[in-house]
Amino acid sequence: MIDLNALSKDQLIAMLAAAQAQPRAPSKLTCKVSAKGAVSVYGMGKWPVTLYRTQWERLLAPDTIKQISAFIAANVTLLTVKPATD
Repeated sequence: MIDLNALSKDQLIAMLAAAQAQPRAPSKLTCKVSAKGAVSVYGMGKWPVTLYRTQWERLLAPDTIKQISAFIAANVTLLTVKPATD
């Protein structure tokens, strides 16, 4: 264990910079069935994404995925990239 009180300000700043520079592995996605019978996907953010089966099927249909991907590509300069949350 490192005694942070014994380190200089420059050493602490260097440690912080090194920690921030390390890439984080994305959170593992997990799925659960909710109490109401929906599918909840955990690991995307702070809260799970919960949709009923028919909603997931509609969202994951090949045509819908192409449409969403095209929309993202067309608006890439307007979209914000949120860092992964762990």
